[in-house]
Amino acid sequence: MKKEDKKLVIENLTEQVNKYKHMYVSDIEGLDAADSQALRRECFNTNIKLIQVKNTLLKKALEHAEGNYEELFPVLKGNTAIMLCDTGNAPAKLIKKFRESKDKPVFKAAFVEECVYVGENQLEALISIKSKEELIADIIAMLQSPMQNVISALQSGQNTIAGVVKTLSEKE
Repeated sequence: MKKEDKKLVIENLTEQVNKYKHMYVSDIEGLDAADSQALRRECFNTNIKLIQVKNTLLKKALEHAEGNYEELFPVLKGNTAIMLCDTGNAPAKLIKKFRESKDKPVFKAAFVEECVYVGENQLEALISIKSKEELIADIIAMLQSPMQNVISALQSGQNTIAGVVKTLSEKE
């Protein structure tokens, strides 16, 4: 590969890493064509960008990217593919789902919510991370619950008060 081509690839990778909030580093070596195609299709359906990269080019791209990716450098060995997305737990769920039938992709590391997760044992923790939208929905649900209780109490009291007033007016 020519030096100019490498520079273009590094610039493109840097742009892609800066564009997405979350990045997973995995190993998909050993998947046959059908499984690789199925993984790519599943990534496309869940808005995850899957890119097979050379470790040295990815390292240079991460050095130029916004953010601190230095903790990911030790895992850049062997075959490497990156999964880029805007939802922090989507790639973790995809990896777990896909590995129910295969032993690949292997999870190496992730950069999620500006934190670095390294090692296979971090996959379950990443699955349980809630996205920003899920957290907002949980907060709204918690805030609505007390308000709904007050409103329903006032509405049920309204019927009681109307009944008392009606009964009193009928007695006279």
